[in-house]
Amino acid sequence: MRAIGFTSNGGPEVLEVIDAPEPAPGPGQVLIRVAYAGVNFAEIQHRRGEFGEPDGHGGYDIPGLEVSGTVVALGPGAHGPAVGERVAAYLPAFGGYAELAVAEAEFVRTVGELPLAQAAGVPCVYPTAYGVLTDAGRLRAGETVLVHAAAGGVGSAAARIARALGAGLVLGTVRSPGKAEAAQTLGYDAVFARDGFTEAVLEHTAGRGADLVLDPVGGAVRRASLNVLAPFGRVVVYGDLARDPDWTADAWDLWKNNRAVVGYNIGDVARRSPASIGAHLASALSALASGALAHEPPAVVPPAGIAGLHRRFEAGATRGKSVLDIGELATA
Repeated sequence: MRAIGFTSNGGPEVLEVIDAPEPAPGPGQVLIRVAYAGVNFAEIQHRRGEFGEPDGHGGYDIPGLEVSGTVVALGPGAHGPAVGERVAAYLPAFGGYAELAVAEAEFVRTVGELPLAQAAGVPCVYPTAYGVLTDAGRLRAGETVLVHAAAGGVGSAAARIARALGAGLVLGTVRSPGKAEAAQTLGYDAVFARDGFTEAVLEHTAGRGADLVLDPVGGAVRRASLNVLAPFGRVVVYGDLARDPDWTADAWDLWKNNRAVVGYNIGDVARRSPASIGAHLASALSALASGALAHEPPAVVPPAGIAGLHRRFEAGATRGKSVLDIGELATA
């Protein structure tokens, strides 16, 4: 089969189209002929070596955390979608930038009438958005939610899901004015520049602040987020886009000001609570297919454009969701 992989860590230039052996589904697994693969920041981290050196077949690692396509085979004991069904799947061990991918059956769900290009951007992003809002964030109806990186993949999903779950006010921050314009179309009540957001949030909430802050950025943004929390407010940490040195929250400050910092990592959830990811994935696909959650078409990128897309991710220049057209790998 054809795939996109790398044999050494580095910049986007290490990505190349390769011929790789076809995988076979093991016990409890599903083999999928991939139509589209979602592209996420974790794949940039994978390529750069933040998860270790390449150790796949022939020395290659194949990125890709989420795919859509058609089931072509089931491993022993696998239950769920049947051969021939259109599905989306989360791949915690990567492997999505390929014509065929193996997924654990518990991370595979049918997509209904949802277009496959749209479905490819769901399995990692939407369970994360549901997870940070409900599992980690404990969102309650009427609360105010602040979403950093508001125009990104998770941010775009979280804004719509928060509204569907009954949030009273949904605010966002973005890195640049161009992203503010994009974020305004996602249903936010207001979107602010990330620099100096504390004053804007407090002014917009009449000084009360946010009940829940979703933070994939880190660094100064994370520290400042504590200062916009309402009583018993929570900051949910689920990324580190700022690449800032680690910081230590002051337990005294959290105690005296009724604040909380909570973590969410989908990889750990996949290992220790896989059923929750499958449940969130099913909920998202159903809501998107029915129209209960609005969705925008993703940007579809050909294999030749993957290095450029990775560069835009690193520069913080992407908006919404991007997916890779795996069907074009055959001619790449």
